[in-house]
Amino acid sequence: MLTYLLGISDSNYPIIATIAIALSVTLSPVVYNTLEKVEGVLVAIILVYMVFAIIVATDASSWAGIVTKAPAGAANLPRYINEIGVAAVFGAVVFAGAGGCNNHIQSNYIRDKGLGMGLRIPRIVSPITGEEEAEPSLGYMFPTNDDNMRRWRQWWKVANQEQLITFYTLGLVTLIGLSVLLNSTLGILDEATDDISFTKEWADAMGSQIGLWFEYFFYAAGFAILLSTNIGVVDWVSRLTADSLKVTFLKESSFWSESKIYVTVVWILCLSGMAIIWTGIEPLALLILASVGGGFMMFFYSELLIRLNTKHLPEPIKLGSWRLVGMAVAFLPYAAFVIYIIYQMITQGPASFA
Repeated sequence: MLTYLLGISDSNYPIIATIAIALSVTLSPVVYNTLEKVEGVLVAIILVYMVFAIIVATDASSWAGIVTKAPAGAANLPRYINEIGVAAVFGAVVFAGAGGCNNHIQSNYIRDKGLGMGLRIPRIVSPITGEEEAEPSLGYMFPTNDDNMRRWRQWWKVANQEQLITFYTLGLVTLIGLSVLLNSTLGILDEATDDISFTKEWADAMGSQIGLWFEYFFYAAGFAILLSTNIGVVDWVSRLTADSLKVTFLKESSFWSESKIYVTVVWILCLSGMAIIWTGIEPLALLILASVGGGFMMFFYSELLIRLNTKHLPEPIKLGSWRLVGMAVAFLPYAAFVIYIIYQMITQGPASFA
């Protein structure tokens, strides 16, 4: 997106962006506070673009197509899977809205914001510029008395509202808006593409229909979307890894705080990412690999959340009734995709991913 926007062919900018991401979270006194500010600016750019795009570039027939064309699209899903591959379709399902482990890490962000039991857990800070807290990161289960359950219900209400507004409503509106925008400006693609060049074709179409300024706006918004995603991914992978290692293998370590583990994982991720970029692998291949990996994670953590809620939590706060059924319904499609992808790799080899 940046090369299209600036008209350059230099491939060093992903390296610069990766280093910038690593430094931004490494040198932040409190990582969450910096992350919130950076993501806030990027999301503002994205939302402004979405509002302009929907008003200026979409048409009524494309909006009506949500109802009239969607059933045909669903009916043709087997053909699409055959054309672009099950891995790509699986990846689209995983990345829709907030996929991978983005939902899974939400409780960690709530913790660092100091909500609920987060007051009892130290936040992730930079070992260089921040002040690490001496408290352990292990936490504890609160006694299930009336007073604590009242606090729990208040926290649960806030958590539900955030999920409903941020993940479900805004995620759904954004997905529908981008789909309608694509249909309004570029139409339905006749053939599946095996690279990301269609984004330039899409931008060119909008530039010719609306104006060159809108083509540049598209590239800037796309860059903001992808950069915000990458910052988030580096952060949440490092958070999950640090949290898991600290409560298991490094529980007794006085040196390896959760913050030190976090920073170490950030740099391992970013240095590994730069090495992968230098190999010149096609970006779409990396995108599919990342999304499929995220799908495997969703398969595992959906099952683990079901087990956690049915076996390990106190009775008053366990998920039940329709929520538990919903978790099971979410788990089954991921399980089906994972089994099918493993079957494909066994019978056809890794080339079946392409």
